[in-house]
Amino acid sequence: MFANIPKLLRYHYREKNLNWPHVVFFTVVHVTACCGIFRVAHCSRETILFAYSLWVMTGKGITVGAHRLWAHKSFEAHFIVRFLLMLLNSMAYQGSVYSWATNHRVHHKYSDTDADPHNSQRGFFFSHIGWLLLKKHPDRIQAESQIDSSDLWADPLIRIQHKFDPWFAVPAILSPCLVAYYCWGESISNSILVVGCLRYSVVLHVTFLVNSAAHVWGDHPYDTKSVTGDNPMISFLTSGEGWHNWHHKYPFDYAASEFGISSQYNPSKLVIDTCAFMGLVWNRKRATASWRLCRNRRSLVAASTNCNNADTEIASAKKCM
Repeated sequence: MFANIPKLLRYHYREKNLNWPHVVFFTVVHVTACCGIFRVAHCSRETILFAYSLWVMTGKGITVGAHRLWAHKSFEAHFIVRFLLMLLNSMAYQGSVYSWATNHRVHHKYSDTDADPHNSQRGFFFSHIGWLLLKKHPDRIQAESQIDSSDLWADPLIRIQHKFDPWFAVPAILSPCLVAYYCWGESISNSILVVGCLRYSVVLHVTFLVNSAAHVWGDHPYDTKSVTGDNPMISFLTSGEGWHNWHHKYPFDYAASEFGISSQYNPSKLVIDTCAFMGLVWNRKRATASWRLCRNRRSLVAASTNCNNADTEIASAKKCM
């Protein structure tokens, strides 16, 4: 994959397919993130812990907010929850919620076709980040025009955020750096490079793994025809987004997984359930009918297997007699 990247970039450069604003933006992001890696050893423990906490918290702006709440409407939330998720989403900056959710709806409707924004059939690099570096495929443009996102636009929080996109990106990414600088005296360079740039880049790439790695590696217990797989490692990195075979089978399920957190790592579900306990979230959708059907099917298979094993043991006993 990596050996082919220079050749692909040269090809798309000649064909004038490169999305230059994105190319410049992500180049700056990755150069500064690499600089941040070399500054980690010079940061205080408070700064490292704060950067890690921001990774976890801002990630919820994507997993709980942009994905489960706004893209799939898998639950409803109080204004306070929506406002906090919008702020966390802004600090995790992956475009506006409106753009993110619209792209994700297109992805589910036209998964792994040319209309899919991050079509995995075009290779790992493309589905991971390459799709952001290139101009949109004509099929994707047409698909986006047919997706109904009026419900997103009806939310004033989403409208305001989208209208300021991309100008809110820089302050949203760098504003947490002021906390490290003023609260415990971290140097401004360490604050910007580690808390801002490195943390932001890590959140980007663990999110991108759902589009790339989860479409290559994983189990397929719910839909064997889908390339999406259940991947525990990706779930660990993304707070529960790696149970992707279930999610593509039942995208309306707010848990994005079959089981609870005791069986499948899913802190994002725990956040939603906690808010529901506090009365701030309601109408959580669950694929309960499909859930029971899958469990019954597995029980029947297990019972059939046990019967076959018992028959084999009886036959063997008879032979011995």
